[in-house]
Amino acid sequence: MPYPDKLLADDEEVVGHLHPHWLTLVRPVLLFLLVVGGASFGAALVPPGRQQGIYRLVILGLAVLLLLFLVVVPLLRWRTTHYVVTTHRLLFRAGILARRGRDLGLSRITDVSYTQTLWERVVNSGTLTIETAGDGGPTVLHQIPDSDRVQQLLNVMVEEDAERRARESAGYIRGDEDWPPRDGWRSTEVL
Repeated sequence: MPYPDKLLADDEEVVGHLHPHWLTLVRPVLLFLLVVGGASFGAALVPPGRQQGIYRLVILGLAVLLLLFLVVVPLLRWRTTHYVVTTHRLLFRAGILARRGRDLGLSRITDVSYTQTLWERVVNSGTLTIETAGDGGPTVLHQIPDSDRVQQLLNVMVEEDAERRARESAGYIRGDEDWPPRDGWRSTEVL
């Protein structure tokens, strides 16, 4: 699902849109199998009798509650966490009901680094640390898929943003008309 264009500026384009690494879903899937298997086994162990239906409903209710908290919530948390790189900024959005987010202008990013444990290297995941100009401290993004490529992408985007800003600034100073003038005219005005 692409990131909503209504949240972007007119001349802004999405370059990369990521969710946390897929391995964050392994635990909920294993817990799903464990809860379903355990509930099925527990329901099969209920002795026959008048209370059998009630006991099985209780087991089913407990299984549904466990599935909700151990499986559905982590899946929704993964699905609603967005790391978006655009031509102007890095956006971070997370949360199911209550949302939190942070926008980092590419012009404010001073350093992007990544770290990987041995296991993260095997599964191609990692942690990005983004230093910005200002007092906010570093932004740390965990479980980023292909973190070394994302780090390189951010570095390229920071450079391209600096070049774009320099071109816009130069165009603003001299105007966007024909520059340099072809008729040999030289301005003596102070800009």
